[in-house]
Amino acid sequence: MSALAKAWQSVLDLFGEDDPSEPGYDPVHLGGAVIVTIAALGCLYWLLWTLLVYEGGIFLKCWAAGRLLFTKATLADLGYEGSYAQGDFEGWFGNCAALVLTVVVAFGLRRLYREAAAKQAKAG
Repeated sequence: MSALAKAWQSVLDLFGEDDPSEPGYDPVHLGGAVIVTIAALGCLYWLLWTLLVYEGGIFLKCWAAGRLLFTKATLADLGYEGSYAQGDFEGWFGNCAALVLTVVVAFGLRRLYREAAAKQAKAG
């Protein structure tokens, strides 16, 4: 009977009071962290896809602009027919907006990193 009582007590200890020295577990906090992480990854995916893939990406626009500036190519050679068919420059606004957002995000993360590093150096 003693072994059964010890087993039952160990089962009850699983659901008993938490040890104050252990960190608290909050499933809502964990779920929120998972959702925020998935949303941040989705935003990063959209940003990089728009920058690098959408309508040929930013590198195609840079290549076309360089070809236009440094060779005898014309807009017609690059497929430009007017505002309805922009050829290699199709999607330039989305690519440029993604480039600006990428730079803003990169500098924002750099600032957060430096603030955390300064706080860490100050603390210890």
